[in-house]
Formats: sequence, C-alpha cells, structure tokens
Amino acid sequence: MTSVRPKLKPDTPKTVTAWNTASGNVVWMRADQSWTEDASEVGVFTGDAAEAALEHAKTQEGSITDPYFMEVTEEGEVAGRETLRETIRANGPTVPYGVIIQ
Repeated sequence: MTSVRPKLKPDTPKTVTAWNTASGNVVWMRADQSWTEDASEVGVFTGDAAEAALEHAKTQEGSITDPYFMEVTEEGEVAGRETLRETIRANGPTVPYGVIIQ
C-alpha cells in the first residue's frame, strides 16, 4: 500500500516513515534500517542510500504499512513541505486520549 506524496530531490535529507501494522503506531527507520517509535532516533538518508532504505522498507510490508520518505534536517528533525503533518505524526494526537469531540 502506498500513498502519492511529493517527490523529494535526491540530495534532500530524508528518513523513511511508516505505520507499525500490529499497533498502528507511527515508526521511523533508524540509520541501521531497523524501526523505532522514537522520532529522535531517525536515520537520515540521501541519494542512493535513501532509495535503498525505502526499497528495504517496502520488503517489510506486513509488519509495517505504507513506508514513504519524510523530509528531515541533517540532524533528523522534521522539515519540509509537510512539516505540520509530520510534526503531528512525531508528537502524537492533537487531542488528548479520552476526549470526546461532538
């Protein structure tokens, strides 16, 4: 499963993000291509290494869902065109759990 998202240039720092299929939680790829739920542990990829990381993630669909590139800074902080969306993904819901919205 994939969604259409803006293409990032090869030299743009990026990470790979997805959802953990079992829990539904957001996960990010570390530099060693393992997964973490901690946004401060993202691996930063560019060029061919980024493409290889995304291809590796796609082989894991089943345990993760919908892997895609997310733009980050060279330090691994959320950046780019989808900053608000990705910041919400990194920090969790904007409404506390248990709050009923009517």
